[in-house]
Amino acid sequence: MVSQDVLRDLLKPGNSVLIAWDVHRALFNGIFNKDEFQRALGTVIEAARRVRVPIIFTRITPFPSGFEPVTAKIMQWRGGFRPEEMDLIVQPQPSDIVINKNTWSLFVGTNVELLLRNSGRYTVVFTGIATEIGVETSARHAYALGFVPVIVSNAVSSYDREAHERSLANMRRFFPILTAEELARYWS
Repeated sequence: MVSQDVLRDLLKPGNSVLIAWDVHRALFNGIFNKDEFQRALGTVIEAARRVRVPIIFTRITPFPSGFEPVTAKIMQWRGGFRPEEMDLIVQPQPSDIVINKNTWSLFVGTNVELLLRNSGRYTVVFTGIATEIGVETSARHAYALGFVPVIVSNAVSSYDREAHERSLANMRRFFPILTAEELARYWS
């Protein structure tokens, strides 16, 4: 467990960036805790904006036709989403960054690692959908790259509550896990 003093240092606004992972309407509509998630996400985003922590929103972006990876065939059974369902549930502000990405990792096929290194930020605070897919994959990848992932437990979610809870239990062994309210206190 990380001490309060260490967390306070890690979560200094100048050290931190907030990730709002795949907060698309289509994904949000299927999660088990919509009200709690939306409140917690709002709390974290408001706290980040208040202390000028940069916010990066990810947006699922399909590969061009004919250039899909072989692994895309595995996911075809899930079907597609209508374009209006791919709107983000939180409107990014002009100062926010929106990253188009094609994979379950924040760092594959994007310039996020470069952005973090250029800005000297090393604490990556994760919110979003789905906990056991993109959030956990990206948190582990962040750690492997030398960044410190922090997970906001009530601002991550999934359509599968058991998988969400298993993922939080897995990540709790390696990364700081905070609630939105706890994080907001660090960022006050």
